[in-house]
Amino acid sequence: MVFIDAIKPADAVAQEVATANKGDIEGKTGKTYGTFDVVSYGTQLVAGTNYFLKINTGDEHIHARVYKDLGGDYSVHSVQEGKSADDELAYF
Repeated sequence: MVFIDAIKPADAVAQEVATANKGDIEGKTGKTYGTFDVVSYGTQLVAGTNYFLKINTGDEHIHARVYKDLGGDYSVHSVQEGKSADDELAYF
């Protein structure tokens, strides 16, 4: 089983990761979001860092997995749509 660090409330770092990758996340879902607020997140240290973000988009919540490599470059790994505020944020 793969684990991520404890889920914690959103902070400036998590919001920065989401904002920096908003266009790529929107590209994965095919939607444009007016609201894009991180609610909570967890991290996983690999050869870089995986960020698991729960994002409130106004109409729904989405979960996004964003990888930050050791050089500081981001890539959006995957996005799960149709989540609710109560859905658990877990490894995917």
